[in-house]
Amino acid sequence: MATLLPDLPAPSSHSDTPGEDASAPLGSLIAKSKPRYRTATEFVEATLRDGILSGQIPGGTPLRQEDLAHQFGVSRMPIREALRQLEAQALIDFTPHKGAVVTTISAADAADLFTVRLALEPAALALSLPHLTAEDLLRAADSIADMDGERDLARMGELNRRFHMVLYSRADSPRLLGLVEQHMAVFDRYLRFELAALGWDHLKQDDHRALLEACHSRDTDTAITILTGHLRHADQALRRFFTNRTDRTA
Repeated sequence: MATLLPDLPAPSSHSDTPGEDASAPLGSLIAKSKPRYRTATEFVEATLRDGILSGQIPGGTPLRQEDLAHQFGVSRMPIREALRQLEAQALIDFTPHKGAVVTTISAADAADLFTVRLALEPAALALSLPHLTAEDLLRAADSIADMDGERDLARMGELNRRFHMVLYSRADSPRLLGLVEQHMAVFDRYLRFELAALGWDHLKQDDHRALLEACHSRDTDTAITILTGHLRHADQALRRFFTNRTDRTA
């Protein structure tokens, strides 16, 4: 049963270590968010999510359950559930000795990641495309269909990675494919962050469909052009996200 949202006490300014918790920005976020949510879990999740995506609760900030329960004026149960939801969105990590910590992402790291992906993935596709089988193309189509109906951020990242890796899978280059998969796994965090912030339309399923069609046609040049444009669009979307985030916290 959902925990109904109680009347909240004034936000506490308590901090065990100055500058290392979320109490300062949480005061204004709590005051702004409270009227919009019926249950405590919804309220906590949405408030923390807004603070993380906006950058008001910066990467590396510990989110201690006891402190959050005091701040929000709720029990630990909705806090735990909200933190699990935020972990599924890649907005927080659970680390030994610290517990929940806000995920650290950066514009510089995202840009570097796309530089690597733009170098590796078109090469992998060019090697793989002539050897893709009908079964490979069907698996890629199934991934697109699954993404159309998926709204779980963790699952969405997995499906997106599966789609791309199927199209690269026939490249006879294990080291190249290992590097591609490694960097796609890192990108999964940015994808979930981007979708949480900007919405599902930014997944660009039209690009996926066009890429698959070019693979069906064995048109390597067109496929590489579509893939390159797809990656550049994702890069630009993340750059805009970081710019807007900086503007909101300036």
